[in-house]
Amino acid sequence: MRRVMKISILDGSNYFKGLLLLIRSDRKITDSEIALMKRIGKSLGFEREFCDNTINQLMENKYIIDELPEFSSKELAVKFIKDGLFIAFSDNEAHPLEEKWLESVSDKNGLDFAWFHNEKTEASKRRAVPMMMEVDGLMIQ
Repeated sequence: MRRVMKISILDGSNYFKGLLLLIRSDRKITDSEIALMKRIGKSLGFEREFCDNTINQLMENKYIIDELPEFSSKELAVKFIKDGLFIAFSDNEAHPLEEKWLESVSDKNGLDFAWFHNEKTEASKRRAVPMMMEVDGLMIQ
C-alpha cells in the first residue's frame, strides 16, 4: 500500500499546471496526454469541468505563463518528474522539448542530473502507463 503524501493547495496547483505546461511544450497535445491530465486532475481533487476547460484552452491561453514549477520538497519534485516522464513517453516517444523542460524542472528543484537521466532512460523503456502514478499518492490538504 502506497503512503499518502499530504501537500498544500499551492503544490497541488503547481503540479497540475506544471504538467499542463509540459504537454504544451512541444505544441502538440495527444489524446493520451489529455486522458492522463484528466486522470491527474481528478487525483488532485480538481473539478472535472475545470480540468476539461483548462486542457481544451491550453494552447490558446496566454494567461498560463510558462514558468518552471518549484515545489516545497524534493520528494514532491521527484514524484512530479516521474509523472512527467510517464506523460512525455505516453505516446511512446518523448519530444526533445518535453525532455529539456523536465530536465530544467529537475534542476530548478535541486534534483541530481544523473538521477534525472536514469529516470528518463527507465521511462523510455516502459510500454504502458502504470496502474498507479505518483500523483495517486498525493492528497491536497
